[in-house]
Amino acid sequence: MGLKDWIEAPAASVVPAARSKLNLLRGAAARLTTPLLPDDYLHLANPLWSARELRGQIVEVRPETTDSATIVIKPGWGFDFNYQPGQYIGIGLHIDGRWHWRSYSLTSPPNWENKRISIAVKAMPEGFLSSHLVSGAVPSGTIVRLATPSGNFALPDPPPEKILFITAGSGITPVMGMLRTMNRRGQLPDVMHIHSAPTESDVMFADELTALHAEHEDFVSHVQLTRRDGKFKLSSLDTVCPDWRERHTWACGPLPLLDELEDVWKAEGIEDRLHMERFAVSRIDASADGGTVTFEKSGKTITVDGATTLLEAGEQSGALMPFGCRMGICQTCVVPLVAGHAIDLRSGKQHAEGERIQTCISAAAGDCTLDA
Repeated sequence: MGLKDWIEAPAASVVPAARSKLNLLRGAAARLTTPLLPDDYLHLANPLWSARELRGQIVEVRPETTDSATIVIKPGWGFDFNYQPGQYIGIGLHIDGRWHWRSYSLTSPPNWENKRISIAVKAMPEGFLSSHLVSGAVPSGTIVRLATPSGNFALPDPPPEKILFITAGSGITPVMGMLRTMNRRGQLPDVMHIHSAPTESDVMFADELTALHAEHEDFVSHVQLTRRDGKFKLSSLDTVCPDWRERHTWACGPLPLLDELEDVWKAEGIEDRLHMERFAVSRIDASADGGTVTFEKSGKTITVDGATTLLEAGEQSGALMPFGCRMGICQTCVVPLVAGHAIDLRSGKQHAEGERIQTCISAAAGDCTLDA
């Protein structure tokens, strides 16, 4: 290991390699302040400064609907604002002695000027963190942990000349980031946006969509109110958007909608024009046993059931591991399985000692040990 690598090692995972100068500074701080951590000093000056992790401060919680809100965050030292519209970010919140992590789409355009980012969160019945963020239980000024922006559901620059967005529910959030970015850059092309929500009061960003529709003649917003008009039928695309086959399509929403879209686009031979974001992992009944999970590096141990992913097990025990999409796509969460067995919740495939596994989609199949 060379001198530069040795210095950078304590902070190698904090920011992408493209910003290695920051890692060099973070690593030097860690080496110089050992045995204390740089954070033992930095937080005295500014709670957003950290040599080990990305941090942010919630500066505003703005309601969008009765069960959703926009969260505006001021990122701390080292955050890279050169993300792509449509990408997501990981956010960690400390509640009742535990860190809870989830990924949310960025709704703000990439912007180095005001140094703010925003996410939009819809409270879900089973969503502990989303409910906290939306309910107002997390006040402005709260410090959160951040993971770097990630994801392939992104808008190219420049965008295509013709775009079709198909969204439903909170699936509108990454598309809102794309629309705001194109509008801010003066690049809004011929865009057709089809969005589904139960009622008018459930439409996130309704006023902004109406304003865009009024300001740009090439932007058309079609909102399907499903309780009144029923589910949007893809067979009506020829009526609502006659040239849909010619457009590049970005779609985000419930899994059944995305599965249907995939089938239709494949049947038309235009699947290369379809870009999708899935907010959930489609799991089979893998019948994982669960067991005692040991995290070798951190020394943490926890017993979990077969429905709990190894990533969730780590977060519950305090053994924080890297992650990105939480859907088995980005490979950020891969760690070696030191002992025992794990099962892929999507395919049912068993993994054994010595294999590298994706912790966000794998569960314990009996007792196991991870190199984490």
